Amino acid sequence: MFGQNAQLYSSFIILFLLFIVAPVSTAEEDALEIGSRRELFTDGHLIDKIDGSVELQVQQPVPKGVSLVADKPWEGNTSAYFTVFQDDDKYRMYYRGSHWLVDEEKAAHREVTCYAESSDGITWTKPELGLYEFDGSKKNNIVWNGPGTHCFTPFKDTNPNCNPDARYKALTADYRDGKRGLLALQSPDGIHWKLIQDEHVITEGYFDSQNLAFWDSNRMLYVDYHRTFINGVRSIMTCTSKDFVNWTKPVLLEYQEGSPNEHLYTNAVRLYDRAPHIYIGFPTRYLPNEGSRVEPLFMSSRDSINFHRYSAVPVVPESAPADRKGNRSNYMANGLLDLNVEPKHMSVYATEAYYEGPDNRIRRFQYRKDGFVALTADKSGGVVTTRPLKTTGGKLYLNYQTSEGGSIKVDVLDEDDELLPGMESVLVGDSIDEQLIFGKRRRTGLSAGVYRLRFSINNASVYAFRFSDK
Repeated sequence: MFGQNAQLYSSFIILFLLFIVAPVSTAEEDALEIGSRRELFTDGHLIDKIDGSVELQVQQPVPKGVSLVADKPWEGNTSAYFTVFQDDDKYRMYYRGSHWLVDEEKAAHREVTCYAESSDGITWTKPELGLYEFDGSKKNNIVWNGPGTHCFTPFKDTNPNCNPDARYKALTADYRDGKRGLLALQSPDGIHWKLIQDEHVITEGYFDSQNLAFWDSNRMLYVDYHRTFINGVRSIMTCTSKDFVNWTKPVLLEYQEGSPNEHLYTNAVRLYDRAPHIYIGFPTRYLPNEGSRVEPLFMSSRDSINFHRYSAVPVVPESAPADRKGNRSNYMANGLLDLNVEPKHMSVYATEAYYEGPDNRIRRFQYRKDGFVALTADKSGGVVTTRPLKTTGGKLYLNYQTSEGGSIKVDVLDEDDELLPGMESVLVGDSIDEQLIFGKRRRTGLSAGVYRLRFSINNASVYAFRFSDK
């Protein structure tokens, strides 16, 4: 009897050991850990298989009205390097005020940093700050007139340990005493600024551009993106800092295989707030052999260094109104605003009429939320299957749009690529966050696990999805 029990006990131990050392399924090993976060199709990272006419298609925002005209005596036709961001119930805008006398080929006045604000992101005002004198008067919106007014680029610091006296920070290029580098500034209110130190904090690069920084909540570090030259081509570098003063050695951004080696002037890189694990950027392509014209592109990254850049189509073409064909007349501003008055859209801003004037302008453009790149198919249709996705479960929400006669069928597959019974949903319409209802039993939720999503797309587009109980 004892021997029989011992044998059973040994068998149990063997089975137990086999269980605890058994390899995890290949699908689960390869699964992307997405939890409940929103995922965008800004690149091919989520895609396992793609068939038919489906393609990743970069989108162009819709032009809206002119937001601001740089028509004050301290501004002018070469006002540039605009930055916009939301600050509680206010929107802030910073930009260079400058004017070029075309016939005389010289600057009309010293470059200054200007400030505007808005309650809705559409209509902007220039407050009289009374900080700096211009032509004998302080009745102006000049917010900084110290070293580095050429490309002053501020942000609101979201570091939870930020000193209140440095709640707003900025980088700006400085060329004093024959030395080139970036200066760091701070402000308690976004209006009254001072240098953090007199010495440059970053010195490797060229910097004649809109060099920017922000608090990276993914890495809990400050991150910078600035310009340099590599073999005569304008390129983008990045580095990080724990304190905004001491920065790591910069490294060059990398792009997907086959990307053209083209001049990239400004970069407008930022975390995308609705999916903060994704970095997006609007680098401005500079074309020196085509009259020095410029045009913004779109790119995205999941690690802050390796970017997928869409070079075939500019996101703001020259045909967008108006005066965008001239020398440096089509820069994208640094910033992406989620305006309360337009809950289904987000706004970006781009310049026009540079040099041509008499005054430079900045115009607002409107994106669909999450709508930077679309997974799109024409009437011939196509199918996309994602890689295995490890999720916390919950309801599935989709950002999509169908055209006339179009539809999207969504199937939920298990880790072995088999359709889960009843987990099919057909969509027609337009929504930025529609909850899917599956099958005749009208199921709405999934337990935590590993799944694939299969999208059968016909004359329609898919932009983003998420699993969530909210």
